[in-house]
Amino acid sequence: MRRTKILATLGPSTDKDGVLEDLFRAGIDVVRLNFSHGSAEDHIKRATQVREMSKKTGRRVGILADLQGPKIRIARFKDKKVFLNEGQPFALNLHLGENEGDSQQVGFIYEPLAEEVVIGSRLLLDDGRIVLDVVGIHQGRIDCVVVVGGDLSNNKGINLLGGGLSAAALTDKDKEDIKTIAIIDCDFVAISFPRCAEDLHEARRLLTDVGCYAGIVAKVERAEAVENDEVMDEIILASDVVMVARGDLGVEIGDAKLPAMQKKLIKRTRELDRVVITATQMMESMIENAIPTRAEVFDVANAVYDGTDAIMLSAETASGKHPVKAVEAMHRICIEAEKQKIVTTSNHRVNRQFGRVEEAIAMSAMYMANHTQIRGIAALTESGTTPLLMSRISSGIPIFALSSQEKTLGKATLYRGVTPIYFSHEAQNHVEVNRDIIAQLRRYDFAKEGDQIIITKGDLIGSKGGTNDLKVVTVGDELTP
Repeated sequence: MRRTKILATLGPSTDKDGVLEDLFRAGIDVVRLNFSHGSAEDHIKRATQVREMSKKTGRRVGILADLQGPKIRIARFKDKKVFLNEGQPFALNLHLGENEGDSQQVGFIYEPLAEEVVIGSRLLLDDGRIVLDVVGIHQGRIDCVVVVGGDLSNNKGINLLGGGLSAAALTDKDKEDIKTIAIIDCDFVAISFPRCAEDLHEARRLLTDVGCYAGIVAKVERAEAVENDEVMDEIILASDVVMVARGDLGVEIGDAKLPAMQKKLIKRTRELDRVVITATQMMESMIENAIPTRAEVFDVANAVYDGTDAIMLSAETASGKHPVKAVEAMHRICIEAEKQKIVTTSNHRVNRQFGRVEEAIAMSAMYMANHTQIRGIAALTESGTTPLLMSRISSGIPIFALSSQEKTLGKATLYRGVTPIYFSHEAQNHVEVNRDIIAQLRRYDFAKEGDQIIITKGDLIGSKGGTNDLKVVTVGDELTP
């Protein structure tokens, strides 16, 4: 069983007949609805199709809504694009018409930009493909010199090297989109460009106000978010999930610093009991090609070695030519990477005390499983906390999160090594509950006669936050008290 989760972005390519079902068969765990594109009706329709497919296939696939956030962009060119030569002057002009750009200047749509850059600032356009140095600022016009040239087309993004732009994380569009997300009842909501923990707290308040209790995903893509350990920890702790959004983050901090920052974010997020996604350009060549490059294979494998919970496909599935092949390739790479010892061993919390009983139970179960002939761990859970804590330990042992709470099952779709399974029961007798749990695992072919399974649950079955019981059950003997 693959432990690393795969997110696939939905779009025109996945709307084609049969593709979504093929993606389910290929093994996607969560789908991403990109609110930078498409209408509310598009997103609602896709979410409905995902839920229908979950019922058809028996696989609980999560839904992540990704808010657009503040897009700091240039305007448009008269001829759609221009070519900029190294060393030439080029200006960003707030007062230029929206469609009046040429090889000498172009408009932009973020009014404070001219007030937030200084002479000597370095601007990066189109994910860093075009580099401009600011040499003058006058009444909304930013005069630059081209450092790295090339083709520049309409509506490309603008980043400031080192960060520092003040655009709010949540725009008016995002606040409207949150209403759609509440209708969809998504499992996760991704917040773009958060600068601090308060951006995430605000998003959670806005979601709660419309009756949505989705997990908050902090997309780490601003230099300010990683400028020191204190800010980074505050952002991680304010979220449920952290996304290492390598596109804008790499542009703002510099590509050379990105690999070390990715490793640091993954490690720290897991230490703080949050979930982590690695995203952006993981299989970029598969937008066009049927197989990944060797560099992409290494990139995916290294994210698995680092301990990421999930890896994400963007345009590869949303608009690429080979969406199913991209998922299949990612699946194969994960399976091979997860065979390595570095992925199945852990010293997580070996030398520390536990503050909660459920944490001690979770760690005890994982320690026992890693040192005995245990086939799997079944965690009966209301909130999802116990399987989350278990998943913070590197292991090859499958964890099954059994719950009657759809929200909890949705959360578990992102937990590394955790399979969410719907489980409802009326029995309060522990022996009968154990029997029903084993029967459910056997129904899905997750257990067979003679397997040893660890079962964790609470004394008060069905109550939140009460995991305090651990038992080893041998399949076939589960009726034993």
